[in-house]
Amino acid sequence: MKIQIQPLQEQIDLWIEKYVPEEDLFFLREEDLLNLEDYLHEILVIPKAEFFNHASYSQIQLVNSYEYWRISNDIQYVIVAQPDWITNLNLEVKLALFHIQVEMGRGLILPLSLFSIPDEVPIEYLVKQKGEQYVVLQNDMWKRLSVSNKKNAIQAYALEWDSWDSSEVPVNIPAHLKKYANSFSTEAGANCLAATIYAVSNHLKRNDWMIHEWVHQGTFIIGLKNARYSIIEEEALQEGDVVTWINDGGMIQHAAYHIGEHLFFNKNGQTFFNPWKIIHWKELNEEWNAYTYRIYRKVI
Repeated sequence: MKIQIQPLQEQIDLWIEKYVPEEDLFFLREEDLLNLEDYLHEILVIPKAEFFNHASYSQIQLVNSYEYWRISNDIQYVIVAQPDWITNLNLEVKLALFHIQVEMGRGLILPLSLFSIPDEVPIEYLVKQKGEQYVVLQNDMWKRLSVSNKKNAIQAYALEWDSWDSSEVPVNIPAHLKKYANSFSTEAGANCLAATIYAVSNHLKRNDWMIHEWVHQGTFIIGLKNARYSIIEEEALQEGDVVTWINDGGMIQHAAYHIGEHLFFNKNGQTFFNPWKIIHWKELNEEWNAYTYRIYRKVI
């Protein structure tokens, strides 16, 4: 049976607090930086390669909020600034910088239509593209918006990441998964690989920390091996199976845990907007059918 899930109020409050980082980042080409040369005295200018290899700027919340994976390869520098830097720029420079951020594909840029009180958004943070107005979120302006406006915007934006439609939690779900099924996180990073490794982790309470990790492929494969899972060739699913979806290069794009009766414990991404939820095999496979699936089964 299909149901609607939603985050708790305390979870939404933490999303509002964490979504817009304390430091402002701006992604620029060489020519963009030259046009800002009179305004670079209170900020750091970091070369692209150094930025993306820097431990401080590889924090998962920064990655998710600014959506590093969407940013244009054309950028050559990143400005790191305190929140008051952007507020002190003159309007012309500020708008030009915001237009560049939209062009470069930076995150933290939301449609104005998601805000329940659009007139509250400062006009200098609005950018028009292809007939639609967007809000460029920066720390200082985000803090000045009303709580209700931020709440409505972040909930609407969360629904762009993942549907809140889910299947009911089945009665046969393992106890360690029941507490997370059809719920949301307040921490960035927890991804599908972490959810799946946690699902096969022998139901031990002390393994709860695993579900909140940002797990990569090598760690995931070792985790499956340690849990005595191996690839099988048959297509019929059994309770406790793990299904992965891989691209042509052999990289795992997604993974989920089969609870039984074609229902899966699943998380679609690494943001706190992606819930841990129960989903039917048909829907799950349709969503990831651009990739080839493999089944792993525990060897007894």
